Parts: sequence; structure tokens; C-alpha cells
Amino acid sequence: MTVLSVTPQTVRATLLLRREIALLDVRHEAEFATGHPLFAANMAAGRIALEAELRLPRKDMPIVLYDHGEGLVVAAAEQLRALGYSNVAALAGGLQGWKAAGYEVFEDVNSYAKAFGELVEARRHTPSLSADEVAALISDKANIAILDVRRFDEYATMNIPGSVSVPGAELVLRAGSAAPDPDTTIIVNCAGRTRSIIGTQSLINAGLPNKVRALRNGTIGWTLAKHDLEHGAGRRGEVGPFAGAGDNARDVAYRAGVRHIGMDELAALEGDAQRTLYRFDVRDAEEYAAGRVAGFRHYAGGQLVQEIDMAAPVRGARIVLSDDKSIRADMTASWLAQMAWEVYVLESGYDGRLEVGPPRVVPRPDPAHRYRRPYEGTGVAEKAMQAYLDWEYGLVDQLRRDGTHGFYVI
Repeated sequence: MTVLSVTPQTVRATLLLRREIALLDVRHEAEFATGHPLFAANMAAGRIALEAELRLPRKDMPIVLYDHGEGLVVAAAEQLRALGYSNVAALAGGLQGWKAAGYEVFEDVNSYAKAFGELVEARRHTPSLSADEVAALISDKANIAILDVRRFDEYATMNIPGSVSVPGAELVLRAGSAAPDPDTTIIVNCAGRTRSIIGTQSLINAGLPNKVRALRNGTIGWTLAKHDLEHGAGRRGEVGPFAGAGDNARDVAYRAGVRHIGMDELAALEGDAQRTLYRFDVRDAEEYAAGRVAGFRHYAGGQLVQEIDMAAPVRGARIVLSDDKSIRADMTASWLAQMAWEVYVLESGYDGRLEVGPPRVVPRPDPAHRYRRPYEGTGVAEKAMQAYLDWEYGLVDQLRRDGTHGFYVI
């Protein structure tokens, strides 16, 4: 089988002009994490049958495949063509060709979301506290509330003592319940840096009256500072927005360039055969299972911002978010818009006939092929944790050198 090739220069021009492209690394995730272009998405050749139709919804969109000399591209292209994808090409020279063209290579996974988080902190000077400062506040029984913005399963594995699970997009919806006293200082943490920066800045952007601080470097920083973590916690924050939260969230989205649409406009977007459209319901899984707008895939808002390369590998596509309370969709959309996505919030749809049932779950990769994040689980070497933080600190400079991102910060 012959696979047409496109040059790294053509791919870069497509990204700069914000035209649609899915630049897919067909190696296993562990190899992908060793280095890839900023907007590359990982879809291992052995997982195309499982993932392609979910992650690549339009069959004639431009797909460019690459590896690093392993010889995986032709077989991957054959699989995609067998599934009906008609516009599949190879990156000339593979990853080495990208490097030879003088273009930047990024390590790790979810790299461009993490780079964006670092840019937000650099531009907005998002306030933070060190692990030692937070530990002292806990010891002094200060008036604080620690909100953990990771997935609940991550929180249950290990958490800052006394913290409560409030996954990222839920913060503005639940902060009023978590800290009803405006004199309470809210401390937002994740495992490393990105989600705590975005979570802290979300509450600040939305006008929460409380003082808000990120736990600098999250559970990694906590561990490196020799403080103990709690394990097996089950505390969850209750719904309770602070006064004005809904209007404020909508204003944040508006300032980021997000547009609200109804079902008629959604139908028009769905009918546009020339553009890829992703539809995500950003509520929690239980709400989604109980009833959602037809055609919307579940992706909790905080994780969607963190994992947008996994959720929407077609750079330049459109995104529509739904949420019956709107706050989560507005806050999530505000961040995606700043990451240069064309994103909309659906205002209606929950008063009609709804689909029910659990979210679709794609089988996880073989653990042998998965990249082990330095911030997940327990027993990770301190050297690896510190190296991960050092990598994150350098991402803003990498963005500047790469020059394709188009990010802005409101």
C-alpha cells in the first residue's frame, strides 16, 4: 500500500492557519511521551479499531500519521482506510523529519494543556502557597478549605490531609458550599501544577469573594517537602454555587469568546459536512447517565481541559459543551477558547427527550504500553517527581520557540 506524504512545513502551516488536521503518533503511549510535536495526539496503531470512530468523527478530514522509524505507519493507514477514512497521509521523515526541520518536540502527555497552564500562571501571576505554608495552616487549624480538583479516583488514592474532592469544572458550582464563609481561604490542589493553576484561576476569574491560592506543585510538592498524604478518603464537595456564580461564569466565557447556542444552531453545526464537530457533556458521570442530550459524549470538564488532545485530536475542529446548570460548561469553554478552540455552550436540550445509560468506556491500554505519569499512584521516585516539575517550568519557553499554539489569556 502506498501512503502519500506531507512535509513538516505543510503540517506546521496548517496548524498556524487553524485549519483542521489530526496529527497522529501511532506509537504506544510510552514512546509518544518521549517526544512529539505540540499538537500531535497519540493513537497507537494497535488501538485504531477501538478509538478512531470515537475520536475522529469526520471520515474525510485530513489525518497525518507518523512514528519514529518503527514502520507502523502503513499498517495504521490501512486500518483507517478500512474504517472509511479517505484523507490519510504520512508525515515525511516521521518524527525525525519534524526534528530535522528545526521544529520543537515536547515530552510527556497532555503537553499542550500543561504548557497552557504554565502560560496562565505566567500571565496572570496565579497566587500559590508552598507545601510548608499549607502544612503550617493545617497545623494551626486556620480557616481554610482544601479542594482537590483531580478525578475522584486520583483523590481517593492519595490526598492532602483534610481535603475535599471537587473535580475541576465543579469548583465554581460547589465552592459556595465548600467555603460558605467568605473569610475562608480556599486552597486548590492537584497532583502537580496544571489543574491547580487552572482551578485557582477559575475561581478568581469567576469572582469568588474568598481568597484563593494554589498548592504549589500539588501532591508532588507535598511529598518532596516530606509531608504525609492521606489515603482512601471519600469526602466530596456538595453543590452550592456562591452568589452570582452563574452570571459570573457566563461573563467569563463571554470574555473568552465563547458563544451560547440553542438546538437550531446545534443542528446547523451538525449538518456542516466540511467541519469536524465534537460534542461533550461536562457534568459528572452519574448526571450524564441519568439523562443527556442525544449525541453528546461524557467528559468531565476539568479533565477535558487537561486531556483535550485525547478527547479532541482534530486540531481546528469545533466543540460544543452541554451542562444543565451551565456553570461547568461556561467555565470549561472559557479555557478551551483561550486554547484557541472554536467552542460553544448549548443553552437548551434538557427539557426534551434525553438519552440515558452509562458513558461509553474504551478499554484502557496494556499497562506495559502506557506512560506512567510521575504524579499518579504511590511510590514514585523523588528524582522523577522533581524532573517532572523542572520540565513543566520550561514549557512557556518551549511554547515561545514552537510558535504554533495561538493561546491567549484573558
